[in-house]
Amino acid sequence: MASIPITFYLDFISPYAYLAFETLPRHLAGLNVSVRYEPILFAGLLKHHGQLGPAEIDGKREWTYQQVLWQAREAGVRLELPAQHPFNPLALLRLARACSATGEVDRTMCAVVFHHVWCHGGEVADDIDRLDKLVAQCQPVRSPHDPTVKQSLIDATQAAIERGVFGVPTFAVHDRLFWGCDSLPMLRQYVSGDAWFDTDRQQVAQVASGVRRTRGAT
Repeated sequence: MASIPITFYLDFISPYAYLAFETLPRHLAGLNVSVRYEPILFAGLLKHHGQLGPAEIDGKREWTYQQVLWQAREAGVRLELPAQHPFNPLALLRLARACSATGEVDRTMCAVVFHHVWCHGGEVADDIDRLDKLVAQCQPVRSPHDPTVKQSLIDATQAAIERGVFGVPTFAVHDRLFWGCDSLPMLRQYVSGDAWFDTDRQQVAQVASGVRRTRGAT
């Protein structure tokens, strides 16, 4: 029987994507699946949807860091906050994509970059020495500055938007999207063939939108 393909949309800037990355194997244990890792630019999603990131909103920013530290402790995952966040992740996203001739990114490469950001603290994007060491460790087959590398990131982000992705981490299976690291148990049930998913969309479609706010309205 062929494995069920899952696309994991991620950005190394997201602590939730990191937690999902680290805990994904235990949530999918025993299932016949294949995971494709797709780094995209989270800021591109936010711009498209006219939103701010959680770390750009006072109150939500502090809560985000508290929550991910707690979730990491509960999951037994090492997590050390970087010196500055949010930061510009473009160099890291392009580096990951530059490590193959096609732009495909495997789990090992994702782990290296995620750990650079979330396991050692300090500056992760503006520290040139650290970034140079990361490049040397990754041994990219193309320059991260290669126009084809940059374009592959742009194309992947646009394709994610067209698929309906609005945040990271998102897991795409068939025509379904599962958003957030807390969606992993739901993802497992869907992949396992839970019959509940045969009718859930009918219930959702029955709910009308009562209020629509224009961008910037109060």
